[in-house]
Order: sequence, then C-alpha cells, then structure tokens
Amino acid sequence: MDIIAKLRDVPFDELHPNERLKVESDYLRGSLEAGLADEATGAVAEDDTQLTKFHGFYMQDDRDLRDERRHQKLEPLYSFMVRLRLPGGVISPAQWQTLDDVSSQYANGTLRITTRQTFQYHGVLKENLRAHLQTIDSAMIDCIAACGDVNRNVICSANPHRSKIHRQVYDLSRSISERLLPSTRAYHEIFLGEERVAGGAEEREKSLNAAAGGESVPDPNEPLYTRHYLPRKFKVALAIPPENDVDLFAHDVGFIAHVERGELEGFTVCVGGGMGMTHGEPSTFPRLSDPIGFCSPEAVPAVAEAIMLTQRDNGNRRDRKQARLKYTVESMGLDAFKAEVEGHLGEPLAPAREYHFSDNGDRLGWVEGDDSLWHYGLFVQNGRIADFDEGPQLRSGLREIAETHDGDIVLTTNQNLIVTQVSSEKRGDIEAILDRHRLVADHSRLRRNAMACVAFPTCGLAMAESERYLPSLIDKLDAVMNEAGLADDAIIVRMTGCPNGCARPYLAEIGFVGKAPGRYNLYLGGGFSGERLNKLYRENIDEATILDVLEPLIQRYAQERETDEPFGDFVIRTGVIQETRAGREFHDA
Repeated sequence: MDIIAKLRDVPFDELHPNERLKVESDYLRGSLEAGLADEATGAVAEDDTQLTKFHGFYMQDDRDLRDERRHQKLEPLYSFMVRLRLPGGVISPAQWQTLDDVSSQYANGTLRITTRQTFQYHGVLKENLRAHLQTIDSAMIDCIAACGDVNRNVICSANPHRSKIHRQVYDLSRSISERLLPSTRAYHEIFLGEERVAGGAEEREKSLNAAAGGESVPDPNEPLYTRHYLPRKFKVALAIPPENDVDLFAHDVGFIAHVERGELEGFTVCVGGGMGMTHGEPSTFPRLSDPIGFCSPEAVPAVAEAIMLTQRDNGNRRDRKQARLKYTVESMGLDAFKAEVEGHLGEPLAPAREYHFSDNGDRLGWVEGDDSLWHYGLFVQNGRIADFDEGPQLRSGLREIAETHDGDIVLTTNQNLIVTQVSSEKRGDIEAILDRHRLVADHSRLRRNAMACVAFPTCGLAMAESERYLPSLIDKLDAVMNEAGLADDAIIVRMTGCPNGCARPYLAEIGFVGKAPGRYNLYLGGGFSGERLNKLYRENIDEATILDVLEPLIQRYAQERETDEPFGDFVIRTGVIQETRAGREFHDA
C-alpha cells in the first residue's frame, strides 16, 4: 500500500502543517517566484521558507545584529545559506575556482565544508540567489535536494582515486543520488529560467482523480516521492572498513562494503540511524542504525530506493519530531520494516555479514594510492575556508592549488579536504603552496579529531556558540592533555549549538551540546570508531565547570587506562558513565 492509499482516509487537518504545505505547493513551487521579485523585503513568505529547503537553501538572519536592527526599526538582516548537492564530495579544480568566485560575488567570502561532504555558503542575499545558483549550474553543480524532506547529499568514504574499491563506492554514491532525485522541475524553472512545460496541470489532475478513486497510479510529476514527498530528511552513507570516516551508523541508511581478494563483493545494509533530538523530550533520541541484510553492489541503488519508499509510506506525518526513519523502525520493529523493504525489492536480502571498523577519522598528510599517485589530506578547522588573520590563508592557498593542480579536490565528512592525484614530481609544488600559505601546522590530535557545527550568528536553531567557540576550548583541553602526558593521543570531541546534532556530537567520546549562551550539556562514552552512542554526564554547565569536570577524568585516564584503550571505552569500563546500548536507552540514568 503506497502513501496515497494510506493517507486517503486521514483527515487533512490531522497532518502536520508541513505535510499540508507540501501537498498544496504545486510540487515545491509555492509562491517563490513572486517572493523573489518582492524588493520590499529581504525575506520570502513563511510557507516558502519551508519550500526553499527542498531547493537547497535556508533563510537565516544575522543574530548578532538582531537587537541593533530592531532598535533601528529595521527588519532582520535576512540572507540565505546555500548548500550544494555534491555526492561523494568530488570537485575539479575548475569547479573549485567557480565556487570560490561565487563566495566573493554572492556570499560572505568564505566556503564551509559540511559534515555531509559538501559546501555551504552563508550570507547570500535574496537579490543574488538566482545569479548564485545559475553560476553554480554553469559549473555542472546544483543544490537540488541538499535540504528538505527528500534524500540529501549522499556521502561515502573519501577519495575515489585512492583505490579501485573507493572508485566503485563513489560511483554508487552518485548512482543513489541520481536515482533518488526529485523529478519536479521547480528548481530549474524558478532559479535557472527553464520554461514550464504545458499540460502538467492536466496530467496532475488526472493523477489526483485516479488516486481519489482508489487507483494506484504513478504521479507524473513525482513518480517516486508523490506530492507528499518524505515525512522528514533522508540520509545515505557508504563506508569501506576498517575506516568509518562517514560515521555510517548515524544515518538513515548505511552500506558497509565487503572486499574479498581485492574485489567488492557487496554491502551489509543498515537502517535507522539519526542524530537529532529535543532537549527535555525523552521520546526523542539519537539512534544508531541496525543491519538488516546484505546485497550485491549492483543492487545498492534499488535497495536504497526500497528503504526510502518504506519510510515514505510508513513515516509519521502527524508529528515531525517522530518522523525520521529511526522512529519508523522503532514503531514498526526491525523485522516488519525489513519485510516491507524486501516487498519493494521483490526478493529477500541475504544475511548481513560481519564487519570491523577501527576509527572514524581522516587520513591527513600524504597517502599513496594504488596507482602510485599521492593524495594530501589537509586539516580544515571546523570546515571554514577563509584567509585568517595571523593564521592559515586557506582560501588563497587552495585557490592557488586549484589554478595549478590537474587532479581533483575531495571533501570529507570530517570537514577536511584531500588534494588528490599528485605525481611524485609535483609533490614539491603542492608542498611549496601549502607552506607559503601556512596551511600545514602542528595541530594536536585532539584538535584534528574535533568538529563543530556553525551555530551563531546564522543558524536560527542555535542556543549556544559552537564553531566560533570550540577552538578556544580545545586550546584549554590541549593544556590539560599535555599536563596529563597525553599530547600525542586522540580523543573524539564534538560540539553543536543545539540538540539537532549536525556535527554528530552523540557519537563523540566527549560531546558538547548547546543548552543556552555559554552553557552546554556534556556527554561521555561514545565509541572511537563511531559504533556507540554517548550519554549525558553533566547538564547545563559553563566552561569553568567543563574544565573542572574533565581535568580529573583525563588525568585518571592517563594513569589507569589499559593498552590502546580509547577514552570512551575507559569511562564506561571504570563506571564513570553507563554504556548506551540502544537509542531508546539514551536518556536512561
């Protein structure tokens, strides 16, 4: 039974307002055309702010300036965050130069690598949106479905040039992205100037009438999503063990590669991961995905589609806080969810296979690929590419690399990047550029393994600082690590300004989640390889308390840990924190 049939007898006013909005939006068009033409405001209509997400951008305002502008009787300084659809995170040098140009012409002069292996821009004014998207389109890149209740940017183990297996996995990430792309032409019409094809309204009306009469017919405008789209966002990740650089279990769908004798045999399929929750609402929680079977490489796109259709037809459309796939799995049960997936596939999945992950970090510095070419992993603190005063000239240095380099540049889900396909003869040239722009620094392993979301001043959900604050907190934690004799050790530290979990803080060995300005919930006990959730240890604490709590724990870790024991394992073994075995236990004391 598809979503049209399941919702036929549900009173329309019982659906969440976003569900009604999607149905009535004319396949994501809404009133966006008129809103972009309205020069009296920098904003778009409230309903349209939900629709813009499907097209890859959010309306925001500068929260640092809210009070000042209110006193001046001005509306907030509205702008847009624009996010790219970039499956696998691969960019050519020519594309990099275009994206860099766009950051100056139409945004705030920076690029930011996200935890979903793509770029986002901040500070794009409404009058620049079309030019921004059209310039990106000229580089064969778009923003379609980078946000919204659809399949988001598909991520995979970084760098397809590293090995034959990496190339195959990257190609599959692109195949999934194309297969699960919405069909509506709204983006092309509104932002790229494509003319709307006549007859669409008539075909749509015929489809709606047939559905109302009990027939199950494809929607000609959205044969996969229908006019309802998905209940919430949908995220897919592919990983190649032993490296879990994508944090595979944090996503709605995960494919774990199995390699035998140098050949890609297939993938263990996992479902039901997700990071977001809401403070004070124990019915919301982060969750790690569970294995449901095994499939061949050729079947991966079809399996991803079957899982998405199962979520489309069963996800909660009344309560958005319970609408992610993780809650669908919890409510249906894993076996029933799997059975419906197999029903869409028309055949059962093979039994899941064993796998092993060793860590979830990036390979920084020089790494040699199977083809004897070199790849340089570059640390980018919190993903922000800019020229910093008294610091690295990241934007200038990477621009120079893009102007001289003939390989690709690859983004990672840990907010770093890789300069790929460097011959032995050209390594010296790349190293000279890196040195000239101060891009190579002796960062601690603690800093290299830390991540933060954007938070203030642009994110409307932020309760506390994150990107602007974490570097200074790491300075203080580095001092604690040095005092404990742990200067060369790694602990996974992540921070977000709200509980939505964009930097995946609930997988961190030490996680900080914003509660109020200057105050954070402290979580401990995540797994070093991303296979275990952490648990709340202290609530609503300031920096002084954070340091007072962590300093003796880190000292104790240095003195009592077992050989090669990660910090997250240590705090569980010694009873500092209770292990979280499943998402539903996340809030247990």
